[in-house]
Amino acid sequence: MKSVTGAEMSARLGVLISGRGSNLQAIIDAIQAGRLDAEISIVISNCASAAGLERARSAGILTKVLDHRDHKNKESYDHALTSELLEYDIGLVCLAGFMKIVGPKMLRAFPNAILNVHPSLLPSFPGLEPQRQACDYGVKFSGATVHVVTEDLDAGPVVLQAVVPVLDDDTPETLASRILVEEHRLYPEAIARVLDGRFRWEGRRYFRD
Repeated sequence: MKSVTGAEMSARLGVLISGRGSNLQAIIDAIQAGRLDAEISIVISNCASAAGLERARSAGILTKVLDHRDHKNKESYDHALTSELLEYDIGLVCLAGFMKIVGPKMLRAFPNAILNVHPSLLPSFPGLEPQRQACDYGVKFSGATVHVVTEDLDAGPVVLQAVVPVLDDDTPETLASRILVEEHRLYPEAIARVLDGRFRWEGRRYFRD
């Protein structure tokens, strides 16, 4: 990745979810508490039964279901999702437990403006079940990473990370619960940092200006 300089962007967020939406709730709470100067314009899920949709509705946030199974291929779904976000003039897209890979159309529409939170210290343990990967590998530390989404899975520039010790008696579930606490703390802070535009990347390295 070439050198990139940040620019202040619209604080209108589009949040994509697939499940319970606990990181969505952390963003909502940070906005309501005044710790994050942003507005969630829409929450979109690929699953109608996602519990996070009710979290959004309870906060008075517009929701929409775009089921990937209603589309003939990944390209069609990518187009529909991108079109929906563009309709609401979104400045920053936040993946919050969204279990679909972002396609090239969305990456082009929101360059350097899609964030994801992942429950490991990337580049260690990308992809699915990173907590189980950490336990199986026997590492002593794992954690949470907020990163910029690129065409490579879980491989974009790191915005923020938090370290979580892996205890001798940890299971994937107990480790996941402790990492989740850090995800909830980290994600709103990372969003705020990106929104203010005072950053730059040189290669893969992220710097605050």
